[in-house]
Formats: sequence, C-alpha cells, structure tokens
Amino acid sequence: MATTYLSSFHAIHAVAATATTSNSAGGVLSPRPRPSRLITCQASEQSSRRSACLSIGLGLATAAVLHTSPAHAADNTDEDPEPANNGWWLTEFPLPVPKIRNKEINNDETGTRSFVKNGIYMADIGPSFAAHAYRLRSNAFDLLALEDLLGKDASNYVNKYLRLKSTFMYYDFDKLITAADADSKPPLIDLANRLFDSFERLQSAVTSKEDDAIGSRYADTKVILQELMTRMA
Repeated sequence: MATTYLSSFHAIHAVAATATTSNSAGGVLSPRPRPSRLITCQASEQSSRRSACLSIGLGLATAAVLHTSPAHAADNTDEDPEPANNGWWLTEFPLPVPKIRNKEINNDETGTRSFVKNGIYMADIGPSFAAHAYRLRSNAFDLLALEDLLGKDASNYVNKYLRLKSTFMYYDFDKLITAADADSKPPLIDLANRLFDSFERLQSAVTSKEDDAIGSRYADTKVILQELMTRMA
C-alpha cells in the first residue's frame, strides 16, 4: 500500500516536471512553473515574525529609555551633578550623601547635625511643599508616640529610632524651605533650628542613659513637635 502511494507520488511529479504545452504555431513552451503559494506563505510568516521582533525590540528600547530618564526634570538651579548610575541603581561608591541647600539649619559649631544617619533609604517624593510638610507631620507624630519608651532600659532602641526619624525630618525641612516663598523661609528655618537643637540635646541625654535628663530633654522636644504638627496641618 505504501509502495503504491510513493510510486504514484513520484509519477505525478515526473509528469508535472516533463509536461509541455503547444502554442498556436506548434512550438513547444517550457514547463509550466510550479505554484509558489507555499513560498509566499513562508515569506509572509517570516516578515510577520520579523515585524513582531522589531516591535518588541522597539518596545524594550523605549522602556529602557523611560526607566533611565529621571522621574522629573532636573532643577536648573541644581549645581550638583547627578550621582553616577546605570539606569537601575547607583554605581558611585561610596554612595553619595544627600546635599543640603539650606546651610542655616546646620549646627553653627559643627556645620552639620550629630543625629544625621547615613546609608538609609528615603523615598523621593518630589519638590512639593505639601508632600514634605505631610511627611514632617507624620514623623513628628511618630516621635510624639515615643514618650512611653523613654528610659535607660530602652535607650539603645530610642537612640536608633530618634536618629532615623530626625534624619528624615532634617532632609525634609531642607526640601520644605527650598520650596517655600521668601517670606515663609525665615520662620521655617527658626522652627527647624529649634527642633534640631532639641534633638541633639535629647540624643546626648539618651546616649548617657540618664533618666532625669532624658525626661527633661524630651519634654522640651515634645513642645516643638506639637508646634510643628500645628504649623504643618
């Protein structure tokens, strides 16, 4: 059965290959060309695949460009260059420390703040005044809830938590002052300095583990935190 089918198949192709037609003059024409449907389909399929690959490639290239580009336009007044990165993470080591534009909020004697902790992640919430005011208020609320943990038994935890929240507020105050208008900046700088001076005194008391000093320093800090909550509402 299989032999008969193969013989018939070869016979058909042999006839098709040698078949000729006569024209009106009796001449002999060359064999008729075989249909090219299969070839056309293959070309169409390859073109479709090639187009699909090209579309995917362009899509990935666009995604890469969008991801590499900053989320918002760079500030033209920013004198500091962007840290080195490969589009996904920073490649500059050691990792750069955020710059403070408003040096007025630093300690006059040290030029910085003793509570500032490096190597922590802060989400970039943009230059919006309202956004940084909200995060300042949220961190102030968290520090007001710290009162129940005061005491030498929890001093290590309190010190770490105080430094973390104080660092957030330090950089947020800098962004807030930068975004504020000229008339609003002096009161904000005054509030920031009073708060940060109080933080440094509280941190010193917590480090020394003196309960009386901790309670007194925290009471002073609490008043300023409540003032901040009112101002940022």
